[in-house]
Amino acid sequence: MNKIIVLTSGGDAPGMNAALRALVRSGVHFGLEVFGCQQGFQGIIDQKLIPLFPENVANCIQTGGTLLKADRCQAFYEKETRDRCRAFLEKNRIDGMVVLGGNGSFCGASLLSQESGGKLAVIGIPCTIDNDIPGTEYTIGFDTARNNALQAIDKIRDTASSHYRHFLVEVMGRNAGFLAVDVGIAGGAEIILIPEFEPSLEKIAQKLSQRRQSKLSAIIVVAEANQPGRSIQMAEKLHHLTQQPFRVCVLGHIQRGGSPSAQDRSLASAMGYLAIQALRNGESHQMVAFRNDHLSLYPFPAADHPPRIFQQKDLLEMNDILCS
Repeated sequence: MNKIIVLTSGGDAPGMNAALRALVRSGVHFGLEVFGCQQGFQGIIDQKLIPLFPENVANCIQTGGTLLKADRCQAFYEKETRDRCRAFLEKNRIDGMVVLGGNGSFCGASLLSQESGGKLAVIGIPCTIDNDIPGTEYTIGFDTARNNALQAIDKIRDTASSHYRHFLVEVMGRNAGFLAVDVGIAGGAEIILIPEFEPSLEKIAQKLSQRRQSKLSAIIVVAEANQPGRSIQMAEKLHHLTQQPFRVCVLGHIQRGGSPSAQDRSLASAMGYLAIQALRNGESHQMVAFRNDHLSLYPFPAADHPPRIFQQKDLLEMNDILCS
């Protein structure tokens, strides 16, 4: 292992720069030449490699977003495109790759490695605020996103209480409820709606009516469920069912921005270091996963494996009791 490339792919996640810093500094320490690609796989398609040295990643551990930029590159799913990319990497004697991203990014890296006959080793670092990658219990960016959302909910509650209003606060998460549940419990939300366990709007209206005597305002945390903005229609239907006013706040991409939390910085740093060690040890088609409270290597999810979903229904039942 002599030359490696690093890329950030898919959506950005707070902590990516901390992982990049660890990758570059660990790689250089162990005698590797480290290169970066701008805009994920598009950087390989454009045949642009950027040499990375420790000074390039100085003072970036506290910054959000990604220094290397990120994108979702549909062209990379075409074999003809991958063939050109593979030839370019072989010409430049690149023998290792670290991908910071999610399922789609890992799938692209895996295909490139397989089609190279194993000449290109690939390691992944799971990065997404959705926390929905199978095989790992935690993904880089999740903690920062839930803290960003929690701060917003705390502020919205002030207005909700002052005006006796119900608020629907929509958070991201794609089709998984991890972010909504953590934020809802921590923020004392009266109701948490996630796609995995979602009651009918009629039942929600009934629950709100029963609580009307003791609580004149409520925070309802809504997971986007792959339908960004769905809380607007939900508010209209709930108003029709209860004759009470509802306000909507879609937090959107504000959850993905800002300085990463201490947890995201420290885990990203450790994951970056372990990814370099994995390449040096001859590992490939593995991601650095957080399982049972420690980091270890775990195989990439299969291309047809569905995203991880929230399954702890007892936490929702607990929240109903605590917020009754």
